[in-house]
Amino acid sequence: MTIHEDVPQRERDGQGLLVNGAAPERLTRAECLDLLASLPIGRLVYTRQALPAIQPVNFALSNGEIIIRAGTGGTVIAAARGDIVAFEADALDTSTRSGWSVTVIGRSRRASEPVEISRLRKLPLVSWAPDAQEYFICIGIEIVSGRRFRPSRDGPGSSP
Repeated sequence: MTIHEDVPQRERDGQGLLVNGAAPERLTRAECLDLLASLPIGRLVYTRQALPAIQPVNFALSNGEIIIRAGTGGTVIAAARGDIVAFEADALDTSTRSGWSVTVIGRSRRASEPVEISRLRKLPLVSWAPDAQEYFICIGIEIVSGRRFRPSRDGPGSSP
């Protein structure tokens, strides 16, 4: 038996997702990037001492990359080694069981060219751990996935 097997086919779309909002709907790449651009805070997932680490960070999108400004004293510096990292941002409402979540996977790098650093300094980003030596982590947006959650017609937050 599969999840939601008892839901009639007429309430499912062509991919088998529930259309009454009880199951998440997939977002396009463009929708995902638009939603990411609407938030200032996300979570960076990277490797620290051979273990997964997650850190909330402020960010901006610029030239097809996620940009994070950080101080050299923070632990996020470990994410600027050229490794593959993940980034996630969401806006969820637990009372209505609605919202969205977007995940990006890409290679990280530290901005090093003076022209690029000058451009990135103009972004509305301030390091959460200010330091005399600040730098920018740039994450390529290679794999993007997103889901939107809508309240079920029968669940909390739905209208009669």
